[in-house]
Amino acid sequence: MILNHVNLTVTDVSAAADFLEKYFGLRSQGGNNGFRVLFDDRGLVLTLMKGKNVNYPSTFHIGFGQPSEQHVNEINQRLKDDGFEVEPPQRSHAWTFYVQAPGGFSIEVAA
Repeated sequence: MILNHVNLTVTDVSAAADFLEKYFGLRSQGGNNGFRVLFDDRGLVLTLMKGKNVNYPSTFHIGFGQPSEQHVNEINQRLKDDGFEVEPPQRSHAWTFYVQAPGGFSIEVAA
């Protein structure tokens, strides 16, 4: 069995989609300011749906695995350079950091 899609409710569909495309390579295939469909390299479908009050639990996040610690460091630096508040990666269950994405959800980047 394969998980084929996940839906996230977000406060700003366009900003969240642009963020996921720019930093994580997802590809958009249609939608509007209220709903967007994104795809990853393995066929996972991530849909973004507009919501007024987005309130995920504090531990909720989606994750993007990276092939190396260097990739984690590079994404972290790109985010910092573009003005996002991110802590440096640290050794935990992996070489990892979290970022608050536009739209109201968290992302973990790990190798």
